[in-house]
Amino acid sequence: MYKQPHPDSAVKIVTCAVVTVSDTRSPETDKSGKLIQELVVAANHVVGAYTIIKDEPTQIQEHIERLGKNPGLDVFILNGGTGIAPRDATYDAVEKLLERILPGFGELFRFLSYQEIGSRAMASRAVAGVYVNKLIFCLPGSSNAVRMGMEKLILPELSHLVSQMRI
Repeated sequence: MYKQPHPDSAVKIVTCAVVTVSDTRSPETDKSGKLIQELVVAANHVVGAYTIIKDEPTQIQEHIERLGKNPGLDVFILNGGTGIAPRDATYDAVEKLLERILPGFGELFRFLSYQEIGSRAMASRAVAGVYVNKLIFCLPGSSNAVRMGMEKLILPELSHLVSQMRI
């Protein structure tokens, strides 16, 4: 379990967009996208949008830009396309849009992954940052990686990070 350095003054309900980046997944086979949605709702937050898009940099960027125009969304959680395979374009597409990067997210994600899967964790390009005053988290497509990233990193800090951006 984690220990917070100081309690947040108020629990904020956060509205999230869940985006699965995949050339092969459908709503029926998207276990990681479903898992993210379930975990968001279980943490008393809201899923405001859900989409599956192809692993194409232009599509990824255009979709994030569209989401960025929605004032009702606070956070975008993407899964898939964060490895080093030729079709893994999520990191490359998203990193170009980020106004501020949260390097600690990727560092901690790889550290925790290393504890579970060993040295293969170095191939992860999980990243997080800020785009148009909204948080973006990019996770691998693996359901185990999604669960770990959501439970150990994203959900414990989601309300706090969003409230920090609103100060």
